[in-house]
Amino acid sequence: MGAMLIAFSVAPSGTGDSVSQAVAAAVRVVRESGLPQHTDAMFTTIEGEWDECMDVVKRACAAAGPHGERVSLVLKADIRPGRAGELTGKVERLEAAIEASAH
Repeated sequence: MGAMLIAFSVAPSGTGDSVSQAVAAAVRVVRESGLPQHTDAMFTTIEGEWDECMDVVKRACAAAGPHGERVSLVLKADIRPGRAGELTGKVERLEAAIEASAH
């Protein structure tokens, strides 16, 4: 497999009301990975090769794990060999299309 974007969400359950500490631990793993990444209110998206991305997802789950009884992982991947810079490139193409359609 080649380059990919992975959007994922990881959260423990059995923690009570807040999962913010667990999510912070998972996002810290992502940011320390050095991969291109973006976190929003719902998902964290990373870009890289299959093995390095899956390793980050696995380590993020492990970081969240101690904060609850179990971990929930939601993952969506866009596997596109030979492409790089898609984390921002896809959004730039979308914005250009919106701008072009406004004229």
